[in-house]
Amino acid sequence: MATPVLDVRSLNTVIHAPDGRALHILHDVSLTIDAGECLGVVGESGSGKSVLARTVLGVHGRTTRVESTGQVLLSGEDLLTAAPARRAELLGTGVAMVHQDPMTSLNPVVRIADQVTESLTNRKRLGRRARRQTATELLAAVDVPDPARRARAYPHELSGGLRQRVGIAAALAGSPALLLADEPTTALDVTVQRTVLDLLDRHRETRGLATLLITHDIGLLYGRARRIAVMYGGRVVESGPTESITERPAHPYTAALLRSVPRVTGPLRRTLPAIAGSPPDLAKPATGCPFAPRCERAAAVCTTAAPPVHRAGPAHTAACHFPLSPLAPLAPLGTSEAAA
Repeated sequence: MATPVLDVRSLNTVIHAPDGRALHILHDVSLTIDAGECLGVVGESGSGKSVLARTVLGVHGRTTRVESTGQVLLSGEDLLTAAPARRAELLGTGVAMVHQDPMTSLNPVVRIADQVTESLTNRKRLGRRARRQTATELLAAVDVPDPARRARAYPHELSGGLRQRVGIAAALAGSPALLLADEPTTALDVTVQRTVLDLLDRHRETRGLATLLITHDIGLLYGRARRIAVMYGGRVVESGPTESITERPAHPYTAALLRSVPRVTGPLRRTLPAIAGSPPDLAKPATGCPFAPRCERAAAVCTTAAPPVHRAGPAHTAACHFPLSPLAPLAPLGTSEAAA
């Protein structure tokens, strides 16, 4: 089997805040992404999605100290244990990120051409004419109208949709193997959202990009992500093929997310179901299931013991004491499938 482009194994991330608190953000997170595949990571704010992307990139706030254990393998090489120079080389050539808000990710006083080609000029010298020409070609590749003129513009001269296309062009400039898209459509209106997502899909397919698409909207992943990982409280609580998860969710949290997706059928005037309560306090790690305080199916065992992982279907797993349907517990590591 081919080596996954990204292979995250038992990743734990603790952020030591300036006020002395230790925030255990990621708990034993594991996932893989193959070349040309889109994996959707979904969960509400505070679930650890963005910290996962930043841990892969090794980019955190300057005022915080971060400790990560486990493995983050990029095409087989562990980013967490690589020497600083090798890590910088792997990240500089193999990984790119499309940010949530293009206005804050772009430098307001630098022309578009220089920002789009920054990852290239960091590795080789390019003259002004070459930078403009390369930037124009990259902008044209992401369907920016009149790319030569837009290459000379500043970010504030472009609309939000065009700025996000500039961010995508900059991410593609270095021909990365892995693209991290962190809520790339949050700041855009609905029609522009679809255009941007279609653009990401097109380049993923033509370039064979492994894509990690982070979102709080599970409905956005329909028809775009082949697999979904549902995160809550810094844990992957359910993962599997998109069709299986959206049609037969096994974890109560996943089912609650699906119920909150607006429907085009049914009564016109209705209130969308909401999940009662609040996300867990990351400064106080849960001893059992982190979703227990908000779960209608919770029992005493949910607050004292970590939930077992069950198999909900082919490549579909859920970590829950009381899954939504009778499921078979996964065999321990090293046990054959037949024995399970």
